[in-house]
Amino acid sequence: MRYYLLIRALLFELLLQHVSAAFGATASSIRAIYLFKDVLKSNTASLKSSGFNSVIIFGIGIIDNGDIMYYSNTPGSVDTLVASNGSYIGGAALADKVSSFKTGSTGINRIEISMNAQHVRDLMQNPGPGPETRVYRNFAALKEAWKLDAVNNDDESIYDVASTVTFAKMLGSVGLKYTIAPYTNTRFWTSVKTQVNSGLSEPNLLLDRAYLQCYDGGAGNDPGSWQTTLGMKVVPLVWVTNDSKPSQGITAAQARSRFTSWNSRSPVAGGGYWNDYDIEKMGLSYTAYGDVLTSIFP
Repeated sequence: MRYYLLIRALLFELLLQHVSAAFGATASSIRAIYLFKDVLKSNTASLKSSGFNSVIIFGIGIIDNGDIMYYSNTPGSVDTLVASNGSYIGGAALADKVSSFKTGSTGINRIEISMNAQHVRDLMQNPGPGPETRVYRNFAALKEAWKLDAVNNDDESIYDVASTVTFAKMLGSVGLKYTIAPYTNTRFWTSVKTQVNSGLSEPNLLLDRAYLQCYDGGAGNDPGSWQTTLGMKVVPLVWVTNDSKPSQGITAAQARSRFTSWNSRSPVAGGGYWNDYDIEKMGLSYTAYGDVLTSIFP
């Protein structure tokens, strides 16, 4: 009897280890989609149930006084000032819609906003990144209203290391993670990553994700090469089928082939899609694209 109990206990322990390992893989695999559309008009239910665990809302911008705009990028919608003078002013409907991505029956556990570097350099120089400044208080207010987890840097023109690092550390003080979306200029992004994460280690890295553009201007990018250069795993992005630049869009089947190939050559952190109002506009399926990610990056 004692041997039987011992064997049963050992088998139970092995089962727990297996479940724990599986859970760890699920928690660390990134399945992301960019939302280049007014989220008030997005099919939230489909996004929450199609296998994605991270959404990145595109179109956030800082104006010259440090207030924050949400640019709709959607016919029939208007640009909205969402944070001003340290307060959220974007309206309850928008706040409820964004925060709902992580509530109820959902696979989404992370909400990011994506922005370029416009006005960042000037604001980090004057008045600076302190907690009393307008820009700091605006991001704190937006984080609370939208239940944000991170800010994504899609800088494709300014490339100023010093102000980017200062801004990232300011966001860290607010309680947000910082992510990047490079397609070129490895020297800039490597310098930013190194300085932002200086003195930090897993799981407390401030710059914790790199979404690598592998379409359009970044169509020739190799995730494995970027991983070596950056010193961190990346999340390759492809563009779904679209009518804006059809030659750059790929089907779900083609996405499966690319993600599988990249991940087999050099394991990546997950996968994601650039989605310029395309999946809904083109009558495509969030589930079809999401299933690709869940099968390769469970």
